[in-house]
Amino acid sequence: MFVLMRAVTYASLFIGLVLVFLPSRLLSLAGIVQPKFTGLPQVAGMVTAAVGAVLALWCVTSFFRVGHGTPAPFDPPRCLVVAGPYRIVRNPMYIGAGLTLAGAALFYASFGLLAYLCLLFLASHLFILFHEEPALKRRFGEEYSAYCRTVRRWVPRL
Repeated sequence: MFVLMRAVTYASLFIGLVLVFLPSRLLSLAGIVQPKFTGLPQVAGMVTAAVGAVLALWCVTSFFRVGHGTPAPFDPPRCLVVAGPYRIVRNPMYIGAGLTLAGAALFYASFGLLAYLCLLFLASHLFILFHEEPALKRRFGEEYSAYCRTVRRWVPRL
């Protein structure tokens, strides 16, 4: 139960900062407000953001159920998580976060949020390449290497 509480706490802090606070500050600084009418871009944005949120929450659930840990780099899973969305791509949590931001960018028609998404993706990719993957290789050895050979980083195999 304590692992669940830690996972929810860390996920809430990440979501609150990276997916709510910073984007809302960007929108505020750009003078962008909620659209007066809900059109196709807003509906598409809400659907995209909802899909991203569900994916991200599925990832958090997989981390504490399967991995007995959290998504936080300083409190990682005890077991390698290769179940749930991690069967399809190695970084579904980042994809989920990206989809939520893409949905917000669509909803608000904000190029600023789209630029923020691109910067966040670049930072995440570099973090994955230079920190996360080497740490996982050290921690899980051949099990992680075999996983990398069968599951791609960003784009699922067809």
